[in-house]
Amino acid sequence: MGFGFLPNEGQPDFDALLKKFSEMGIDSGALAGAKSFFESMQSGETASDQSLIKVANLREIAKKIITAKGDLPIGNLDQEKLNQSLLLANTWLDTEILFPAAVMPSQSAWSKRDWLDESVTGWQQLIEPLALGMADALGNVIANSSTSLPIEFMGSAEQSPAQQEAMKLMLSRILRGFMGTLIATQLGQGIGMLANSITGANDVAIPLLKTDSGSHLIPQNINEWAEGLGIDQEQVSIYLSLREAAAARLFANSPWLQNYIKDLITAYGKGISIDVESITRQAEEAMASGEIDMNNPQAINLALNAGLFTPQQTPAQELALTRLEMTLALIEGWIDHVISQVAAERMPAFNALIENSRRRRATNAPMQQLFANLLGLEVSPRKMREASTFWSEVKNLKGADGRDKCWEDAAFLPMPDDLSDVKAFLDSVTVPDDLSGLI
Repeated sequence: MGFGFLPNEGQPDFDALLKKFSEMGIDSGALAGAKSFFESMQSGETASDQSLIKVANLREIAKKIITAKGDLPIGNLDQEKLNQSLLLANTWLDTEILFPAAVMPSQSAWSKRDWLDESVTGWQQLIEPLALGMADALGNVIANSSTSLPIEFMGSAEQSPAQQEAMKLMLSRILRGFMGTLIATQLGQGIGMLANSITGANDVAIPLLKTDSGSHLIPQNINEWAEGLGIDQEQVSIYLSLREAAAARLFANSPWLQNYIKDLITAYGKGISIDVESITRQAEEAMASGEIDMNNPQAINLALNAGLFTPQQTPAQELALTRLEMTLALIEGWIDHVISQVAAERMPAFNALIENSRRRRATNAPMQQLFANLLGLEVSPRKMREASTFWSEVKNLKGADGRDKCWEDAAFLPMPDDLSDVKAFLDSVTVPDDLSGLI
């Protein structure tokens, strides 16, 4: 007996198919997201309205995680104390950084919710290309003209080509909705975890905010960050203010960085493909070896989460991830380097504070987890230290201004192999003052 997916002269019955998916145990949230996406396409919304990742959904998912842990209101004393810390941090950085400080915002202290509201659009724009790449890969599998849909979906083996194509179109749209909902859930949860841990608006070390947003600190998270360190609160606030102010200056004066990082994620997303034959072969081998048991859904989920069916990356994807990891490491390395230059001899607890920062980044930091889950990318602590050393050597060779001018364009940023010989790299990207020898 058929499932009744093709009534009305062979047109797909979306609600009947969703009901069947629900009976199969598909998450109700994913089903609702898929239905919403499908209906938006049917209603003729523009491409910009059909984003797979909805900002409103991200905000709601993240807000639940923030609310579960608690979000304290910001008081006048918070504003006054952190404003003073940021003013001092910027005064110190003025002696080291080429980039000028932004105008101090009227609200130096933010709540977790403030950061969420200001950053959520940036997150959506950053990760949307990845969702599109995954959704397109799934859609291509379904839409492949050589692929016949299983009888379980069609209800009968005797279906016309037109009915097959109609069902393929609907399944493709459903899967796009599923993918958008699944990634939005994962991303929203990651943003919520970040909101509960970051100490400043730019603490994630990725340009997500408007370039004129300035520096902001989150007092509740700063207090939790300082617990158990045995270091006075004033030094902790100054240290975290230095990190926040340095990052804000870099992002405000390197506006190309945001699109560059997004383009790398887009390049990775475009390379995503699903090799059905390869996945089928891996599944058969895993079942034969006992690695997965088709009668045990938990075992199947574990196998998926362990990357059993992870497709091979293309050379273009590998290059995109290498550049992304290097860029993120260079941002963190630059921040560590410049604040060390101005604070190492001024703050008695500086070495302990910077080591605590590095340790936190290396051990299950929410930002690391988020990128590992979405892109399979982990920026190693060693790479960040190498990046910090790189900036120190650039300063020795070119001075502080020459170091910061490397942020004028991606062409002036090194790849991993360039870190071993900084002088050779700088020579390769520097135009000689005297060009007569080239004529």
